[in-house]
Amino acid sequence: MPFVVHLLGLAVFAQGTSEFMLSGLVPDIARDMHVSIPAAGSLTSAFAVGMVVGAPLMAVLSLRRSRRRSLLTFLITFLLVHVLGAVTTDFGVLLATRVIGALAGAGFLAVALATATGMVAPGAKGRATSVLLGGITLACVVGVPAGALLGQLWGWRSAFWAVAAVSVPAVIAILRAVPAGAPDPAHVSVRGELRSLRDRRFLVTLLLGALVNGATFCTFTYLAPLVTVVSEIEPAWVPAVLALFGLGSFLGVTVGGRVADVRPVLLLAAGGPALLIGWVVFAVTAGNPVTTVPLVLVQGTLAFAVGSTLISQALYAAAGAPTLAGGFATAAFNVGAAIGPWLGGIPIGAGLGYRSPLWVSALMVALALVVAGAARGIRRGTANPPGDPVHGDSAHGDSVVT
Repeated sequence: MPFVVHLLGLAVFAQGTSEFMLSGLVPDIARDMHVSIPAAGSLTSAFAVGMVVGAPLMAVLSLRRSRRRSLLTFLITFLLVHVLGAVTTDFGVLLATRVIGALAGAGFLAVALATATGMVAPGAKGRATSVLLGGITLACVVGVPAGALLGQLWGWRSAFWAVAAVSVPAVIAILRAVPAGAPDPAHVSVRGELRSLRDRRFLVTLLLGALVNGATFCTFTYLAPLVTVVSEIEPAWVPAVLALFGLGSFLGVTVGGRVADVRPVLLLAAGGPALLIGWVVFAVTAGNPVTTVPLVLVQGTLAFAVGSTLISQALYAAAGAPTLAGGFATAAFNVGAAIGPWLGGIPIGAGLGYRSPLWVSALMVALALVVAGAARGIRRGTANPPGDPVHGDSAHGDSVVT
């Protein structure tokens, strides 16, 4: 694996940290900016919306530029808006930096996925994808707690400075290791790439990825009250439980990245039902801390192993549109991250308690399995040429409709 791919993962780590770190900084931002807590919380929503909208939009805008130029433009913009966010005293400006930072981050991830998978062997897209997504999981494990700690020690602005600083090595790596050539003529046509995105397998994969990721964040968002109120674990242990989930997610993308390139169907056919069973068991036994703690690790591992595999398979399914495929895969990932917590909050608001998001997660994964089964049935009813990913003649393409 080229070292530059790992440094691209470092930039994704910075962006993931930026996306999630405000959960521990909102009270300080509200107090410093003289706004309400809900207003400060809108900074997180603004970033999420920017990621969803920005991924395909920025991917389209980058098609006629070299990947090196696009990566540098997006990453330097991301870096500078965090510097601006760290020094501004105007809440409107801070809100604008969140939107612009999200647009830049989404564009960077879309182009980085295409760049990383283009720098490795044709059958290693899953590993390259797992390195980049590993940056997001490490943000949950290390970046978010570190941002909260910096906020406690030196104020919330120090976390913004740290995100900007962590982005610098990636800028240097892009300048030194990513080729400065012109865009590939085979991939500069927006219309041509969009035609490749009509592939049914690609669209099904995006839907499955959004459902699985939505299930993951549905529970992860409410994990703290779940373990304290339902499992009756002492609040002092909440950071350790969250870190355990993050560790599981890192293991999931690492193992999933290696298996996804050679046995994607096996991983999804086994991992999907196992993920569903895990959410059901977790929901039934959530009142017992003895089962809660290991299930947090297991579900984090399964969720990200399946989720990262779906993203890599989206890139395989739309090989004719590497940049736009990465953009739409990024958008699908963030759609799940936005919808999951919202759906999980509905039963909580209805008075069904903090155990209810687990059942919502189970339902979302069950729906994903139904969609996959239905799509596979439709594909089986049509003629498939040799090597069709649905029937498993290709080691790295047989994945989605299982």
